[in-house]
Amino acid sequence: MGRNYSYYVVSNPLPAGNSDFTVLFAGESQTKPEHRLGPKVYDYHLIHYVISGRGVFSSHGEEYAIGAGDSFVIEPEQLISYVSDELDPWHYCWIAFTGTQAAKLVSEAGLTPANPIIHISRNRHMPVLYRQIQQALKSKKSNAQLKATGYLSLLLGEYCEALSAPTIAGLITEDESDRIVQQAIHYLSTQYAEPITIEMLAESLGYNRAYLSRMFKKHTQVTPVTFLLKLRVDKARLLLRERLELTIEQIAASVGFYDPLYFSKQFKRWYGVSPSEYRNHIKSL
Repeated sequence: MGRNYSYYVVSNPLPAGNSDFTVLFAGESQTKPEHRLGPKVYDYHLIHYVISGRGVFSSHGEEYAIGAGDSFVIEPEQLISYVSDELDPWHYCWIAFTGTQAAKLVSEAGLTPANPIIHISRNRHMPVLYRQIQQALKSKKSNAQLKATGYLSLLLGEYCEALSAPTIAGLITEDESDRIVQQAIHYLSTQYAEPITIEMLAESLGYNRAYLSRMFKKHTQVTPVTFLLKLRVDKARLLLRERLELTIEQIAASVGFYDPLYFSKQFKRWYGVSPSEYRNHIKSL
């Protein structure tokens, strides 16, 4: 969007009523220099995520300098004001929501009036989730509310994870890196049959491929590529033993190998015999 000042907002086509959790509207703006709102109060929850630029958010007598990667949370009936920087104005997106469970969910995510600012320097998912909420509302389909609140739940989950992550001076601790590797293992263990790549794994976790691979090897002594290959071969070995009615090609496809020759080569690399030789041995027992 650059410095072409813009403002975009889309509302929920359905009335809020007395629902547990409802997205009211979502939007995005490249603000003008010194764009100012407030002092004012809202009667709903409002969260802004800053994509770029700078500004100041004021709440409970405190002023907070807000930059790219930061979010600020506005509670209902809370007197606030915020102003965009004169030289580097904010480009931000926002989500407004309400409902009988809204305050509870916000609190469980760790967002409180005493902690209205969240800094997430490395998270790529935030603006994506905000825009998915916008797209859900923009569609005006019957599932708009379900999709928008689903994405909002994911967004609050991202905030909860960011606020609870045990990071020190921007570095990932040993416990945190172990948790990330466990997430990677879980991803590979559940998705191995699909045509996944290590790039897709890294993207889903929000990390650079090379960095994630180094962290993975440090904890498991193997690279993610090797782990995935061995996982697929081990699953194939199990099917060769237990599903005698399946062909070698069907088993290869069932565990994520879409080239039977490559599958045979990898199987022989790990077990010393071809899949057909292994199966013949099983049948002879």
